[in-house]
Amino acid sequence: MITVSVTYPQRPGAHFDFDYYLRQHMPMVQQLLGHALKGVRVDRGLSGAEAGSTPGFVAQATLLCDSVQTFQQAFGPVAARIMGDVPNYTDIQPLFQYSEVALCDERLPGVSGWYANAQ
Repeated sequence: MITVSVTYPQRPGAHFDFDYYLRQHMPMVQQLLGHALKGVRVDRGLSGAEAGSTPGFVAQATLLCDSVQTFQQAFGPVAARIMGDVPNYTDIQPLFQYSEVALCDERLPGVSGWYANAQ
């Protein structure tokens, strides 16, 4: 499995419309990428390491796919449409990164396991 991280670096005076991003852009991405997309996560930057400090990124989307090739085959034909929508929610140039999933541990409520009694 791989992830495609799409990050939006923080910069003074930048515009980012989260409402549009969550209600319009990401559903469009999900629809256009279809079965190539195994999961999606969107994070909104809250702060840097020190509470209340400016976050390094306004937002980050993480797209989960089987492989880089699978993502590229799905993204290629719709890239212009997806990227053409960016100005509708931000003036920040997004950064992209492919990563290999080395560890994924989602701790779901009510599930027992090695972490069940963790403090």
